[in-house]
Amino acid sequence: MSDGVTIKISIPSDEDGYILLQCHHCGSFFKCTVRDLEDDSILNINCPSCGLISDNYLTKDVIELGQAKMENDYSDLVYDSFKKMERQFSSNSVVSFKAGKKPKHKYEKPIHSIIDNLVVNHYKCCNRSAKINPLLKMSCSFCPFCGVINFADE
Repeated sequence: MSDGVTIKISIPSDEDGYILLQCHHCGSFFKCTVRDLEDDSILNINCPSCGLISDNYLTKDVIELGQAKMENDYSDLVYDSFKKMERQFSSNSVVSFKAGKKPKHKYEKPIHSIIDNLVVNHYKCCNRSAKINPLLKMSCSFCPFCGVINFADE
């Protein structure tokens, strides 16, 4: 057996190349570009609404898809192991073992970028942009890349 299992999930971007994220502290949604999220020079992402740094910004849809994929892969692994045991015990007259039916897979709901009412806000401090709630753009927001507060009149 291997030490770990890797499950890859593709998160779709919108037509402008932004990926939907959600803060686990305040629940607000925002979007950053794939390029910015993969940039190694950015150490942390701050929520534009509350300014806090979260361990992850995965949306509920991404987490649910990951759990469904993990459960499906795990049930396949267990079933394959049971089928192997069934073949091993098939010639044994003392012990009988049946793997049973293959378990049904959980539905793996595709991910859609469902939040379209976010607007692009350019952050001069980092010379980057993110899509945020329009109310934040009119008042103030935190730069997702450095955490500096950005007021609407700047």
